[in-house]
Amino acid sequence: MALGLSVIFGVVRVVNFAHGEMMTVAMYAATILFAALGLDPFLCMLPAAAAFFAFGYALQAMLVNPFITRPEHSQFMLLVAVAIILSNALLMVFGPDARSVQVDYQLDTFEIGKLLVDKARLYGAAAAIAAASVLFLFFRKTRTGKAIRACADNHLGARIVGLNVKRLYSLTFGLGAACVAVAGCALVLLVDVTPSLGPYYTLLAFVIVIVGGLGSMGGALLGGVLIGVSEALAGLFIDPSAKSMFSFALLILVLLFRPQGLLGSKA
Repeated sequence: MALGLSVIFGVVRVVNFAHGEMMTVAMYAATILFAALGLDPFLCMLPAAAAFFAFGYALQAMLVNPFITRPEHSQFMLLVAVAIILSNALLMVFGPDARSVQVDYQLDTFEIGKLLVDKARLYGAAAAIAAASVLFLFFRKTRTGKAIRACADNHLGARIVGLNVKRLYSLTFGLGAACVAVAGCALVLLVDVTPSLGPYYTLLAFVIVIVGGLGSMGGALLGGVLIGVSEALAGLFIDPSAKSMFSFALLILVLLFRPQGLLGSKA
């Protein structure tokens, strides 16, 4: 999820404040496909990613692009409005009750020595690594990916050499939305989904990308691992309610000693 947020900011320079709400929509989509077709959430990832790519492309092309040159507070208000609309639409359609997906392997574990690893979490980690690898290869090996990187490095230069910057921005937003879809399908096996879930995960994604470095895909991965491990250890050795305290303490330390993030570059 944080990788998608980092990709969008790194290229478009717009912070997607509707990120968590978009992931909540993906989680509801996974519950619907499971209830209607018995489709495993991990099998939902590809169709969900395709649908969210189209949604993200259209959202950027029709709504966000006109705000690219406007002040940052206008972009903030626009995407907060999108978040509120998505959250309330989910509330109207599905109601306030929590929904979940129950699969056969959900409570199974792998035993590695004395360590027990949940199958659902391990599969989710594998899916996240696979999605990140595909994204890295796309940006490094394809002409479109290189063009998007050129837009991120030099917006004016990209326009001068004839790149369709608005189209590339829309592609990037679509890719970020596809990452959200993959994350939502994996997360629905770990937590129950409610319409109000979005703001928490938007905030968590911000913490991760700031710790790793805004605009750095490698930083998003590193920040996600660090935040996840710190919260898990805090919940194990101290108290489950102390998890968020440790993740925000890590954020404060990074901002104090390396404001650009662990893998971010200095302005």
